[in-house]
Amino acid sequence: MAMLRLRITGSEDDARAITDLLQGIEGIEHIEETDDLMPHMDDDDSSSAGLSDDIGPGIHELEVEVGNAHTAQRVRDAVQELALELDVFVEYEHDEG
Repeated sequence: MAMLRLRITGSEDDARAITDLLQGIEGIEHIEETDDLMPHMDDDDSSSAGLSDDIGPGIHELEVEVGNAHTAQRVRDAVQELALELDVFVEYEHDEG
């Protein structure tokens, strides 16, 4: 089994639409939205200290467990097509191994 990690730059609705798409693809074992585990530390001397960080689109990370390489490619193709329609940015984290 392979694990795909996706980072979606878009709204909550965009991330939900991509998750819904993934749930309809045969061969996907598991989908999970993961939170950012690193705390965001503002530097007191920073010019952006204390400013809201919700001005731009959100970042959403998904882990998608797929059964084989063929399914992984189907996921990439489907997500790329939907991302173009939604005008969102999706990137993949590559695992070595």
